[in-house]
Amino acid sequence: MDLPREVVVGRGAMELLSDVCKSLGFSKSALVVTGPATFHIAGRRAVEMLKESGLKVSCSIVSSSTVDDVNSVEKAIDALRPEVVLGVGGGTKIDIAKLASARMNVPFISVPTTASHDGIASPMASVKGLEKPYSIKARSPIAIVADTSVIANVERRFLASGCGDVLAKLTAVRDWKLAREAKGEYYGEYAASLALMSAELVMKNAESIKPDDEEGVRVLLEALISCGVAMSIAGSSRPCSGSEHLFGHTLGLVAKGPFMHGEACGVGTIMMAYLHRLEWERVKEALSKAGAPTTARELGVDEERIIEALVKARTIRPERYTILDEVKLDYESARELARATEVIM
Repeated sequence: MDLPREVVVGRGAMELLSDVCKSLGFSKSALVVTGPATFHIAGRRAVEMLKESGLKVSCSIVSSSTVDDVNSVEKAIDALRPEVVLGVGGGTKIDIAKLASARMNVPFISVPTTASHDGIASPMASVKGLEKPYSIKARSPIAIVADTSVIANVERRFLASGCGDVLAKLTAVRDWKLAREAKGEYYGEYAASLALMSAELVMKNAESIKPDDEEGVRVLLEALISCGVAMSIAGSSRPCSGSEHLFGHTLGLVAKGPFMHGEACGVGTIMMAYLHRLEWERVKEALSKAGAPTTARELGVDEERIIEALVKARTIRPERYTILDEVKLDYESARELARATEVIM
């Protein structure tokens, strides 16, 4: 199990970044990976604090989330030879830092500025341009420093996306259990329970997860971190990614819309909960309370793309057995499913 050694969550957590580095034995050099916007939000402050503590610090600013960006950071790591890489930013910047550091065998610290998906704490990474249109194994962060005063200051949409990604665990775990029954796949009760507990907590507190409510943001952050730990314990993304994620990744391929990963997975969770005969209305209600999309229109996606994604979802990762392998949706049954859950009208 590859688990974080330090997790700091709360108001002013950023101010403890240097202490976290020192406690982990990083006292000489560091590379901060961030984006143009997140540099001003938290990246600059991270660089300043680390320098003040005596570290030699370099900064790599990446403007997108592609394989080219990963390669660029790898080259920086190779040239600078830092003791540790820090990803400061949203999910995409953290994934770039995470994947590059894993490939270069350098420890990685996650410093999120948003809480839009569980990549802030997981061993998985997703960037554009990879051979596979879904997350791949990288390495868990050695530490996570999440400042609620920073994260509570974002648009509500980012927090809503994080809620969607956590609620997705309700169907992901059910798919994992189904794979054990149908294919004899390994199923970890502890990892599954941790993921489900996170989903239930977010569902219970969905209404309070909003900007300027640091307690609600803390609930979401702790849930996302717990989901990352669940994946580390399981050794795969199984407890956190199932048929709803297959739908979300496929929708990203066929629709190219403005929606976020967690938003698409949330809508997918509504429909997959219906297929699993779970309380899909409860999922939909929680997403609405969190301000997350629950329909094609709210996602900004043409209804036909929803149908297409439902039909094609099981083909993008054939080794991952889910409810979609049992029902084998065609265009007619996919349309019926989307209508039954009011994702399309």
